[in-house]
Amino acid sequence: MAHDLLAELSSRIAALAAEAATHVVRVDGRRRAPGSGIAWSADGVVVAAHHALPRDEGVTVGLPSGEDAAAEVVGRDPTTDVAVLRVRGVALPPAAFPDGAPPAAGELLLGVSRPGRSPRAGVGLLARAAGEFRGAGGGRVDRFLETTLELRPGLSGALVLRADGAALGMATSGLVRGAAMALPAATLRRVVEALLAHGGIRRGYLGLATWPVPLPPALRASTGEEIALLVSHVDPESPAARAGILLGDALLSVGGETMQDPRELLALLGEERIGDAVAVRLLRAGEVRDVAVTVGVRGGAR
Repeated sequence: MAHDLLAELSSRIAALAAEAATHVVRVDGRRRAPGSGIAWSADGVVVAAHHALPRDEGVTVGLPSGEDAAAEVVGRDPTTDVAVLRVRGVALPPAAFPDGAPPAAGELLLGVSRPGRSPRAGVGLLARAAGEFRGAGGGRVDRFLETTLELRPGLSGALVLRADGAALGMATSGLVRGAAMALPAATLRRVVEALLAHGGIRRGYLGLATWPVPLPPALRASTGEEIALLVSHVDPESPAARAGILLGDALLSVGGETMQDPRELLALLGEERIGDAVAVRLLRAGEVRDVAVTVGVRGGAR
């Protein structure tokens, strides 16, 4: 009986891997080991991992048929590690990402990549399943899905399946150091649609860089805050520069939200804030000041 169950499971995994491989391509865009990509739509759109594709020119994809085809980079979002390619004149069967029950830690997963001409399958677990999180660049990822899939060449861009064969997302090692994450379908849909429409992700832009610093006891007492964001750079002619923010200012709050980490500032600059006049409270030479900054558009999107 046990042998029968194992044989049935083995056959099921092999069948899932074979079907998934029809949606997975090899992405050749760097000198080192290639990445993988997932067929997104029948008109040749492929989604891949941004970090595994360092150049825009001379990109090719290896098709499931064994043939190679030229591809163009349509757009990128480094903050979610997504790149969108288009392969001209090739019909690719797109992977389906159905809505289903929320994934849970402990689920069995199957990752299918294409590091060479043939596919590679790997089995792992969903190690952690948590809520929304922000990448280092501020990109919003709808769910934190950490897997135990082995970090092998070609894994980034692989198709990740649940045990029932439903596509969960795209594997990437570019979001969390040393971890194989699964970018969920909701994030992929949102980012791919934006990249196809604009070539980039429209995000708010202030034009400054910051660093968290502890406030002296006297300023903690007067402001009610323990940490502020020290302005370490201001882009010339940026919204921050036009509002009069200076190098050495310390941001206490933006839009009424207190600031203790630069990622919190990035999280406030979604597309919906573009064009808004945002209230910024800052410290300058120990004095609290209030300024209004009109949020601009970060470059890279049309």
